[in-house]
Parts: sequence; structure tokens; C-alpha cells
Amino acid sequence: MDDSKKVGPRLSQFRADRGMTVDALSARCGVPAETIEAIEAGQMSPSIAPLVKLSRALGVRLGTFLDDAGGRGPVVCRGGQASEVMRAPGQVSAKMGAMSFYSLAKDKAGRSMEPFIVDVRPIPGDEANLSSHEGEEFIYVLQGEVEVRYGSDTRALVAGDSIYYDSIVPHRVSSKAPARLLAVVYAPF
Repeated sequence: MDDSKKVGPRLSQFRADRGMTVDALSARCGVPAETIEAIEAGQMSPSIAPLVKLSRALGVRLGTFLDDAGGRGPVVCRGGQASEVMRAPGQVSAKMGAMSFYSLAKDKAGRSMEPFIVDVRPIPGDEANLSSHEGEEFIYVLQGEVEVRYGSDTRALVAGDSIYYDSIVPHRVSSKAPARLLAVVYAPF
């Protein structure tokens, strides 16, 4: 299922369950009302940053938007069986996301970390905005090369390299050719 079709109804339901209007949620989390409406309508695939802000404002964990978390025991994800849960746009107008996120723990209930395999695709002329949200991120490059913009610093990472950073500092991951990452996002609740 397309992530915009999955995230939108869940966002709308959580907001309705809390008796919040779009404007009230926007004021609480800082995500523009127009963006919330577009997500709920399935017209926009959100990136991680607004989802973190929305999840905190609604009092749910980030993964609640992305999966149908089930079991509390360990979860095994066999090679090649990670399911795509989200496609994040490089630009709001981009039809195909610059990144596809494949969950490695989608059936784990109550988790604090979100482990993903991430496919990064270049978008010509992409100057996407930097992202900023509470938490931490760990990225390990499996294939290819990526650029990580962190604040005013830019680092080139190749297969075998990793980076761990505080997500509150504005950041962006991009590539000039297809790349694949292991990413773990921690968003405190």
C-alpha cells in the first residue's frame, strides 16, 4: 500500500480520537495545516521530520503511522522480506520519493527505535530543505555513496561508513547515484 494511503487515515483517526482540529494540531506541533490536510487526504507522502512532530503532538510513537505493530517478543525480518512502509519526497512536488524506507521491525510493538533499510535515489537539482526533529539517527552505508548535510557541515560517506547524530540539528541525506543504507531512527516519546 502506498504510504500516503496508509499514513493519512491513521493521522486523521488519531487527530479525531483526540478531538483536535487540523488547526489545533498544527499549532501544537508546528506542521503547517495545509501539510496536515495534504497528508490526511493522501496527496502528500511526509518525510520523517513532520511525522515525528505529529506523533509527539498526538502522543503516539512514530511507528504507529507506519505499521500495524503487533507482537511484543522479538521480530525477525528475513533478508529480502522488509516491506516498504514509507516513501519520503526529496521535494514536495516530487512524484517519486527520493528515499524509500523498508521497515525491519514493523511487527514489534512498543519499540523506541525505528530500524530501516533505505534506498536513496538522486533527484536532479534537488535542494530539499534540511530536516530537524527530536531524537537521534544512525546511518550505515550498505551500497553506494551519500552526502550527509549536518548543520553547516557536509560529509561524504561510502559503503562501510557510518554516522550517528542528534536529529535536532538540521540535516539531510542525499545522493548523486542510487545508494542503500541501514538507518535507525530514535524519536523519544
